Amino acid sequence: MGLNPELLEVLACPRCRGEVLENEQARELVCEACAVAYEIRDGIPVMLPDAARSLSPESGA
Repeated sequence: MGLNPELLEVLACPRCRGEVLENEQARELVCEACAVAYEIRDGIPVMLPDAARSLSPESGA
């Protein structure tokens, strides 16, 4: 089960303030502009810049 669509409308990337998209399969929110993913833990997005996972190929993710 995904996040509430109304919540997704107001959430923004803490790094760039851009839109985040939900990846339900990976249980994370993705900011394509920053190429990072934020974990969704127990239904709660963990949107701390230091906790973001890099999606760039250079990071080895």
